[in-house]
Amino acid sequence: MDAFTPSEKRAAHLLLSHYPFAGLDTVAEFASRAGISAPSALRFVTRLGFSGFPEFQKHLREELEAQLLSPLAKASPGDKSHGAPALSSFAEAVIANLTATVENIAPTEFDAIVALLSDRRRHIHFTGGRFTGALARYAESHFRIVRSDVHFIESQPALWRDRMIEIGRKDVIVSYDIRRYQEDVIALSEAAAKQGATVVLLTDPWLSPIARVARHILPAHVTVPSNWDSSAGLMLLTEALVAAVTKHLWETAKPRMEAVERLRNPKS
Repeated sequence: MDAFTPSEKRAAHLLLSHYPFAGLDTVAEFASRAGISAPSALRFVTRLGFSGFPEFQKHLREELEAQLLSPLAKASPGDKSHGAPALSSFAEAVIANLTATVENIAPTEFDAIVALLSDRRRHIHFTGGRFTGALARYAESHFRIVRSDVHFIESQPALWRDRMIEIGRKDVIVSYDIRRYQEDVIALSEAAAKQGATVVLLTDPWLSPIARVARHILPAHVTVPSNWDSSAGLMLLTEALVAAVTKHLWETAKPRMEAVERLRNPKS
């Protein structure tokens, strides 16, 4: 985003705010909605690495199909077309995901999130879905030791709606959401954004609909030779954020960590 011209930034913001459907319009419609010229829209698509709008839209349609894949819709686990041992082939895919995750994240975006989570004037809230909620709780458990005002919000509407009255401009919502995206996590994030909270999204390469309201996005690669997506990339990002924020807040984090250790070992 930092390398785009003003026209390209407008196109990028439109695409992200209504992803991927905005990109499935005609060139003229896309340009009009972004408030730029048709040639500028075409240059934007070229900057993304596509030969033209048809190739760009083909890619979007493929992404949309990938978003909707359920575990049952993927290849049968009985497929023995790959001769590599199950553990080594799976590990190779995970390692490739970790590498691709790091290579595709702008350092400025990661640093901006670290600065946000290190701001002790902010209240930090973690949330996630059926599977990603475990990652959100893992993050919350670490950040709670490093700094104050850290919370976990259950994604079920009956549990978060009464919490929302306390959410405002000083709050940060860190949402975990990968395909198939969870409606209650999306609704929670959108409600928080409407009340002025800053939303940080950890998601997959196809981007959760939460991207429409997220200030910062960290996408992780998740595809492995399995009917299930891998969360290893999300765990990598989570632990990297924990490490960076701990280092950033070390002067205040160290006494908190020491206090926790004293409470855990009162006789030492």
